[in-house]
Amino acid sequence: MTHSADLETLIDMMAKLPGLGPRSARRAVLHMIKKKSLLLSPLADVMQTVAATARECLNCGNVGTTDLCEICESEKRANGQICVVEDVADLWAMERSRVFKGRYHVLGGTLSALDAIGPDELRIPRLLDRIRTEEISEVILALNATIDGQTTAHYIADQLPDLEVTSLAQGVPIGGELDYLDDGTISAALNARKSF
Repeated sequence: MTHSADLETLIDMMAKLPGLGPRSARRAVLHMIKKKSLLLSPLADVMQTVAATARECLNCGNVGTTDLCEICESEKRANGQICVVEDVADLWAMERSRVFKGRYHVLGGTLSALDAIGPDELRIPRLLDRIRTEEISEVILALNATIDGQTTAHYIADQLPDLEVTSLAQGVPIGGELDYLDDGTISAALNARKSF
């Protein structure tokens, strides 16, 4: 069965998105075509608008539509806390919890000797500048519990000897069953145990 070149191009582009393969992309495209006025046309309009307006926040690295994101512009968020995350998806995950009320800093990755990613390839120098100029009292390291994430966390902490540096607690998630946890999580939970 033949499809027009434009449809194949759309399917190929959709298949490049995380979580979608060729089959899922094909199903998504067919569904959007069936609901053309409800989905396809509005999606195309929004994507065109986002393509024209999306940009990285000059201060923290978040994604928005202005030079400074809403979080960096909010005076209510200037509470002396800065939460350091690996990428924008992590920032958005933290915001979904609605618990953290400070500001963020997106590194854009983690240190990796194997991939030749040093501090200057990340936004670490910008973080250090922000700490000097924004009256930061606490840096919260919310980096992934991987070797590269922990290496990055230690590097940043070493750069801030006179500042309170904390990290997210690690261990068994609420509702988690030990049988489904990996060894590293169980080990971290055991080592970080507290009085009951």
